[in-house]
Amino acid sequence: MYLDAIKKQEIFEKYGKSNTDTGSAEAQIALFSYRISHLTEHMKLNRKDYSTERALTMLVGKRRRLLDYLKTNDIARYRAIIKTLGLRK
Repeated sequence: MYLDAIKKQEIFEKYGKSNTDTGSAEAQIALFSYRISHLTEHMKLNRKDYSTERALTMLVGKRRRLLDYLKTNDIARYRAIIKTLGLRK
């Protein structure tokens, strides 16, 4: 499987406060970004996989909502996560 418990802990440790910090917005955004990149590669090979396309669209929306939340409440955290993940130019 592409995302096992060890990979999740690495993501949470790198972007969250600790490896058990699964609730912070930064950790969730990083996890969603990893999943989005994986599903994007899958969609390049399987163009007619509509259920995966819907899941990808929903993940992008979740990440967008979390980014909007960070932008309105703490602009410094928003800019930091954008810079580390490279989501914007």
